[in-house]
Amino acid sequence: MDDPLTVLQTELDAAKAQADEYLDQWRRTAAQFSNYKKRIDKEQSEFTRLANATLVTRLLPIIDDFERAFETLPPNLGGITWVEGLALIQRKLQLLLEQEGVEAIETEGEAFDPLLHQAVTYEDAEGFEEAQIIAEVQKGYRMGERVLRPSMVRVAR
Repeated sequence: MDDPLTVLQTELDAAKAQADEYLDQWRRTAAQFSNYKKRIDKEQSEFTRLANATLVTRLLPIIDDFERAFETLPPNLGGITWVEGLALIQRKLQLLLEQEGVEAIETEGEAFDPLLHQAVTYEDAEGFEEAQIIAEVQKGYRMGERVLRPSMVRVAR
């Protein structure tokens, strides 16, 4: 018959080995879960940014309409209450865009950049270098590094 002390020692060693294996599996599972959680958080953040960008892109034509309306507003209508109310709505929309990190793409005097600008026409223009923007036809916007809508521009040739 085997010595009881040897049997107990063998069982203890087996239990320790099994405990070490379980601990190792638990650590791997915890690390995998941590990586999964980080990946899901990143995906959710990216989804939120994409959803915000999509919504903001859909609001841009409304901003354009407000700007065009106020550019063509006759001077005698400037002090009317409902016109001032519309100006407040426009300002609130602009503040909303600013809070979301949306900014207009600069065009005046800039060199044409196909990543930021869309050329509507190429024209001969005095006083402008080749590929320099002559004028902006439609304002472009970006949100961080993402271009929501390129600026539509006239470019010197």
